[in-house]
Amino acid sequence: MQVITSSSPLSKIHSIARDMPLLSLENISKVYPTPNGPYTVLEDVNLSIQAGEFICVIGHSGCGKSTLLNMVSGFSTPMTGSVLLKGVPIVKPGPDRMVVFQNYSLLPWLTAFENVYLAVDSVYPEKPEAQKRAIARDHLAMVGLSDAMEKKPPQLSGGMKQRVAIARALATRPEVLILDEPFGALDAITK
Repeated sequence: MQVITSSSPLSKIHSIARDMPLLSLENISKVYPTPNGPYTVLEDVNLSIQAGEFICVIGHSGCGKSTLLNMVSGFSTPMTGSVLLKGVPIVKPGPDRMVVFQNYSLLPWLTAFENVYLAVDSVYPEKPEAQKRAIARDHLAMVGLSDAMEKKPPQLSGGMKQRVAIARALATRPEVLILDEPFGALDAITK
């Protein structure tokens, strides 16, 4: 049910904008070549996701979950169909969509703080230095790593590395947060 409190043209425009999905996948298909011939991973996938929705994609290994997420991330393109963010086709990675991968994907020569700061600085180069540093510290604190900020990835446990990756993704304030089995290395309490 939709309630419009005013009949002005502006309120109708705002109503339409609210009804447009944040993310939509339209007739997505993906086929990979193999030595035994083409392998269809995804076929005619359609999905609309509104702002604020939390979606889980569940399926067996090899069914196309990561392929689908890679298309939303912009790391891969569909063979047919389109992936749209706010009605605009996704054709490459961007800071409006951040990914937390199954593995840690941290730069091992940087500290936990520096790994998060690097992302913040890349997305918000115009912000003052002190503000970017505060954002990195606050997000590491959010995942319980205040005491480990100056440690490098080889000095961190698997679960700690993954929490750094989660803090890094959240610190950029993306419109879409993409999680590809990110909690595998975390214990039950931390999950």
